[in-house]
Amino acid sequence: MDRKDSIAERMMSMDEAIWQRHANPLSVYTRYLGLPLLAMGIWSRVWLGWWALLPIAAAIIWIWANPRIFPKPRSTNNWASKAVLGERVWLNRKQISVPSGHRRAALLLSILNGLASLLVIYGLAMLQVWPALAGIACVILAKTWFLDRMVWLFEDMKGTNATYRSWCY
Repeated sequence: MDRKDSIAERMMSMDEAIWQRHANPLSVYTRYLGLPLLAMGIWSRVWLGWWALLPIAAAIIWIWANPRIFPKPRSTNNWASKAVLGERVWLNRKQISVPSGHRRAALLLSILNGLASLLVIYGLAMLQVWPALAGIACVILAKTWFLDRMVWLFEDMKGTNATYRSWCY
C-alpha cells in the first residue's frame, strides 16, 4: 500500500512495523492519556510559567512514542487492534475506496471532534475548567466512536482485500 499522501502518517513517521506495534491494545488504550496530559501541561503555565513547556513536550513525546513502545500484539482479534487496522484502511481510502456510509460517519465524527477540540482550546486559553474538561470528554468520546467505526470499516473491508485480511492473526 502506498500511503505517502497521508499527512498524519508522515507526521508520526508510521511504517509497517510501527503500525503493527500500535495494534497492541495497550498502545490503543494508553494513547487516551495523550490529550489529558497535554491539557495538564498547557494548564500548568499558571504555576510553572515557561517551565510548562517541559510537561507539554513530555506529552507530545508520549503521543509520538506511544505507537512505538509496545510489542506487536499476539493477536489482532480484539476491538483495539481492529480499530487500528481500520484506521490503516481509512488512511488508504484514496488507493482502495471505502463504502460511502463509512466516509459519511468519519466526516461527522471528525466534525464533532473538531468542535469538541475548540471547546478544549477555549477552556485552556481562558483557564475555564469546565469547558476544558467537557471538551476533553467529548474529544475522547468522539475518538472512541470513530475507533468503533474503524472496527466496523475493517470488518467490512477485510473480506474484499487480501492485504487487509493478512493483518488478521
